[in-house]
Amino acid sequence: MSPAETATFRLWTPSGFQDDPWIHAETDDDLATGKPVIVPVNLLVSLSPHQREAAGGRLGVQLSPADKLETIAAELDRLALVALAFPAFNDGRSFSKAELLRSRYGFAGTVRATGQILVDQLPHMLRLGFNEFEVSDPVLIRRLTEGRIGGLPLYYQPSVKTAAAGQRFSWRRRPAA
Repeated sequence: MSPAETATFRLWTPSGFQDDPWIHAETDDDLATGKPVIVPVNLLVSLSPHQREAAGGRLGVQLSPADKLETIAAELDRLALVALAFPAFNDGRSFSKAELLRSRYGFAGTVRATGQILVDQLPHMLRLGFNEFEVSDPVLIRRLTEGRIGGLPLYYQPSVKTAAAGQRFSWRRRPAA
């Protein structure tokens, strides 16, 4: 991510807007800064075991929609953050990756959404396990500033957040409290 791109987003979590301690890196030279670093998946797999170990809990990876989760599965216990890219509003492959990170791989670290995140997508992303968002859409920034996350109280599909107890039919699912 270029400096121009990083300057145009704000980091939002369910606790509100935050300063972003992470930097997006393109080379392994950025690992020496001592700051938490998000690297592209191709850089992550090229790092030596010593470099991965030295990064400690300050190593994250950026996955594009075409990248496979299996590529990083063995590294998940050493990663503090997985950033999933949404390069276009109509590319939903990263939705599936977030759900799989939580349900199949048991990833308990931070799952961050990057790229084109729109107002109507945010509630679904929260249900699928995203907990950080690089927000650049002005409408979404305004709504989040006003505390209006949105969403529907009923949903059809299951998610990583368990439905309220006692409801058995998909058309009756309600978000857990």
